[in-house]
Amino acid sequence: MDRTEVLSLVESKEVKAIRLWFTDILGRVKGFSMSPDDVERALDDGINFDGSSIEGFVRIEESDLIAKPDLNSTYLIPEEEGKKSLIFICDIYYPDGKPVESSPRYILKEILKKAEKMGFKYFTGAELEFFYFSDKGKIQVGDMKGYFDIVPYDLYDGTSEEITKRLKGIGIEIEMEHHEVAENQHELDLRYEEAIKMADHLQVTKYVIKETAREKGAFVTFMPKPIFGVNGSGLHIHQSLFKDNQNVFFKEDENYHLSEIARYFIAGVLKYSKEITSVTNQWVNSYKRLVPGYEAPVYISWGRQNRSALLRVPSFKPHNPSSCRFEYRAPDPGINPYLCFSVMLGAGLKGIEDKLLLTGPIEEDIYTMSEEKKKDLCIDILPDSLYAAIIETEGGELVKELFGEIFFRKYIQNKKTEWENYRIQVTDYEREKYISL
Repeated sequence: MDRTEVLSLVESKEVKAIRLWFTDILGRVKGFSMSPDDVERALDDGINFDGSSIEGFVRIEESDLIAKPDLNSTYLIPEEEGKKSLIFICDIYYPDGKPVESSPRYILKEILKKAEKMGFKYFTGAELEFFYFSDKGKIQVGDMKGYFDIVPYDLYDGTSEEITKRLKGIGIEIEMEHHEVAENQHELDLRYEEAIKMADHLQVTKYVIKETAREKGAFVTFMPKPIFGVNGSGLHIHQSLFKDNQNVFFKEDENYHLSEIARYFIAGVLKYSKEITSVTNQWVNSYKRLVPGYEAPVYISWGRQNRSALLRVPSFKPHNPSSCRFEYRAPDPGINPYLCFSVMLGAGLKGIEDKLLLTGPIEEDIYTMSEEKKKDLCIDILPDSLYAAIIETEGGELVKELFGEIFFRKYIQNKKTEWENYRIQVTDYEREKYISL
């Protein structure tokens, strides 16, 4: 919306509340509500708040920050009694007008600027998986359905249909909704957009999913692996670069229709995949999903039809070159989308800058491949725990360069704290295994 549209909407009395949202270092949406009467003040000057209480932003001596709405990211969300909430995604500033370097949205914008200087626009699409449960405290499996099953119809199907309807109503295009492999598991596919818009869309989408499910008496979790022994939830990210409205990943006379730029980009993402894993998979629980046997990618390789590879180049119709893309399969719904897109784009651009060589695709099932053959093909694996991923990130240079020294230190410390809190826990597994020995 532009300013005139916002003010006209507020004057119509259709808007119940103004909500200003932003994202902390962990990817959690933060924000506050205000009266529609104050919308002009928010648009003109932004709204002051205490930033020292927001994870990863600033120290207590620099606590005064300003949230200023980005009019390119406004969402009109239906509420009760026919009223609507007007949600602004905000950028964060110091009182002197300087952007806050520790804002994840700012970090992504800076890397997008680098891409633009190189002549590119970065587009992403997302396959968001999640589980429904009837009660937050009880992880119950109940729908007895599998991949793409449509019968029997149940409460969760109706909920997903309502979610899709609401998202389309607020301008978030959903290409499809379907049941996933595990019982109670569903997927929504968001149509590709410029990366900053897609990151905003993901934050709003998860809110709409949770709130719609709550209204229907269900609970949604974006936990990557809520149930042992079944498939976890991923967030596969489709990516491409455009220049002058043309997809620069596509080249008709090349193998797989991949241009030289696409090959460099993919090689960069693969080279730095271990270093960026603590960002694409940022929770302790993320690594309960990244294990062989459940369609989760752990092997650093690429392919076309091979879903055991980390990176896949999906088939597409040659007459539609705009759909030429690759799918990065490691991320899960627990990501901070701004930081996740930042490191994937940063790795790809590094591949272009350094003209990294892309080796041939692996089309065999790597899960069943012998260790000797994997060694012969130089197939490496992703970190198998959050701690291992942190060490890879901390020991590398790419993420430090992308995040900047101050935010990088905050990020590493935050992840180490999470790991330590997990490490000292005594689990049910340990009690069952050792208490009687």
